[in-house]
Amino acid sequence: MRDSQIRPSLQEVEHVARLARLDLEPDELERLALQLGSVLEYVGRLAEVDLEGVQPDIPVRTNVFREDQPAPSLSPEVVLANAPARQGDYFHIPRILEED
Repeated sequence: MRDSQIRPSLQEVEHVARLARLDLEPDELERLALQLGSVLEYVGRLAEVDLEGVQPDIPVRTNVFREDQPAPSLSPEVVLANAPARQGDYFHIPRILEED
């Protein structure tokens, strides 16, 4: 391992794993820290590339979307007809964020 190699701490990898709801073993955390460090180092090397005067290979397009067209909306009854749970005119979903 080179001294200049970027390597996230195990706490950072644990934090990202928790956010992704991954249950990782200590050896997996260590391996992922090394792999993530390699990815970060490569991205850092890419950021150093001099692109002055380099033209893009693909023409840049400004707006490839169609114009918005107003259309009638569905009624709440039609939209919520197959909802597993509802609260008034809204979908009722379980809480997915944890409070710290």
